[in-house]
Amino acid sequence: MTHTLLTVLLSALISQASPTVLWKAAVNHIQENSYQLVLTGEVVEGWYVHPMADEYVGTTLVLSSAEGVSLAGEPMEEFTPADYKGATVVTGSYLLRQDLEIHGSGKVAVDGTVTWSACSGDECNMPEDYEFSVPVEIKGGSDAVAPVSEPQKGSGGLWALILEAILWGFMMLLTPCVFPMVPMTVSFFLKRSGSAAKGRFNALMYGLFIVLIYTVPICLIIGLTWAFGGATVTADIFNWLSTHWLPNIIFFVIFMLFAASFFGAFEITLPSKWTNKADSGADKGGLLGVFFLALTLVLVSFSCTGPIVGTVLIKSTQGEFWTPMVTMLAFSIAFALPFTLLAFFPSVLNKLPKSGGWLNSVKVVLGFIEIALGLKFLSVADQTYHWHLLDREVYLAIWIVCFTLLGLYLMGKIRFKYDSPLEYISVGRLMLIIIDFAFVVYMIPGMWGAPLKALSGYLPPIQTQDFVLGQYSAPAPSQSDAFDAGKMVTLPHGLSGYSNLDDAIAAAAAQGKKVFVDISGHGCVNCREMEARVWSNPEVLKRLRDDYIIVTLYVDDKTPLPKEKWITNDKGKTLKDVGRVNSDLVMKRFGVNSQPNYFILDSEGNTLAGPRGYNLDADAFVKFLDM
Repeated sequence: MTHTLLTVLLSALISQASPTVLWKAAVNHIQENSYQLVLTGEVVEGWYVHPMADEYVGTTLVLSSAEGVSLAGEPMEEFTPADYKGATVVTGSYLLRQDLEIHGSGKVAVDGTVTWSACSGDECNMPEDYEFSVPVEIKGGSDAVAPVSEPQKGSGGLWALILEAILWGFMMLLTPCVFPMVPMTVSFFLKRSGSAAKGRFNALMYGLFIVLIYTVPICLIIGLTWAFGGATVTADIFNWLSTHWLPNIIFFVIFMLFAASFFGAFEITLPSKWTNKADSGADKGGLLGVFFLALTLVLVSFSCTGPIVGTVLIKSTQGEFWTPMVTMLAFSIAFALPFTLLAFFPSVLNKLPKSGGWLNSVKVVLGFIEIALGLKFLSVADQTYHWHLLDREVYLAIWIVCFTLLGLYLMGKIRFKYDSPLEYISVGRLMLIIIDFAFVVYMIPGMWGAPLKALSGYLPPIQTQDFVLGQYSAPAPSQSDAFDAGKMVTLPHGLSGYSNLDDAIAAAAAQGKKVFVDISGHGCVNCREMEARVWSNPEVLKRLRDDYIIVTLYVDDKTPLPKEKWITNDKGKTLKDVGRVNSDLVMKRFGVNSQPNYFILDSEGNTLAGPRGYNLDADAFVKFLDM
């Protein structure tokens, strides 16, 4: 089981959630209405960035329009030039200046964004952003210096993952595998209650050990693959784990086994000698005993936390390095916090409800959730290999039945092996029943093609659905055919596009349009959300349909290519399927290794804008398309 947990943890991918340039922003008053914005950057050791003069991947500074603030000239940069294979790059200190004119009185904010592309050797990250807002006090030409140092703002997708991880971490306390550890924790710390200071120190170390046991393995796994293989090897490993049929089918089967266990079919436990050794170690004194108690908690709770941890981490497998570590850290801190507090205040145990039938109800509810979540793994394999076993309407039908049965269970109409009789329905249970059946009602229109935007990240794309009310859904050509010259693929919302970049550029030149490059993946949750929530916007859809030739490059498509279409990359490796060929093209041409990412090209193939990643702001996407 430990091996299985590590395998699930491995399904997280590489990213740059931590900034590669550390910035500080300030506005200095020069004279009268003249001011200067100063951005001081420090490039993290081991990285380099491209200066503004680089036409394609150079650093850019964009200021938001604010009343009374206007630009005076072009931005300036100061750095000590470094050389990388004949190209001028920036390492160490990096200074950006922008002269401003500010009129009026009172206060004004100078807002903007610095965007840069960081590289280490030949491997380059996605462009990063530093968003700043510097307040300036205008007082008749007096000095108005307002330095500000803001933390790097992570993407909305990262914060959503962190929030989800924290919520799951807190919820784990109520699971049947974890709750029984509460009295053990309190008993342990009651028996070892020496001085107050020592008790508080041991409680803090207990929480720290729990966090480390959860977080260190994933950090080591990702760090070692990165250190020994670099970004390309790490990306290949995680891409295989997240999109290949074998690990996805294994994950699917594991989730189904957990669901059956939660329903009472059998018990899933780690080998007793592991937990016994850990538990006996807890009897030893000092910090070693505290560590073994933390290890016992993690091992015993594995059958409940393992699938949840896997679900949280599998969602961060879109070309990322730091995200799985950060989400694992967030989960483990939230998970450890209640036990740390109990270790601080052991008497709280007396106020907690005793174990009983309600814990089995929690277990059964988790079983239904396991079935729903486990389908995602089967869906990823189904999409990347085009098996058409789990198209959208089949997926939805299973979810509708699953959550209908969950509602009936909460009502007491269905009972499982270890359930206690339900004598009455509490107010809390009634609220859960209402929420559950409301969710079922929400899903039903999806059987006829309703977009179901709230579930867009989980469901297969709507173009896999055979019947959509009011329109005929023609089957999309296979990717092997679509990769042929001139062939097109079916896209969401009635759009169509190419899957060959050269064809798209040729079509754009013939029709006098621009090219919209959609870097996507069949197993990409954020790609489906962008299509459902942003592409569906009438203004976005109108522009995509009328002004652009679309090319969609799936980087995880496993369709094999005929031998004459194989390519050999710079490392001498032969790429034999659509996804690997597209991935190589995307990295070389656009310098990105994650999805979704969007670029705009002119009819000659020159990059006009991008990359633009996961961002559900439809109005901002319209502005991006209008560039």
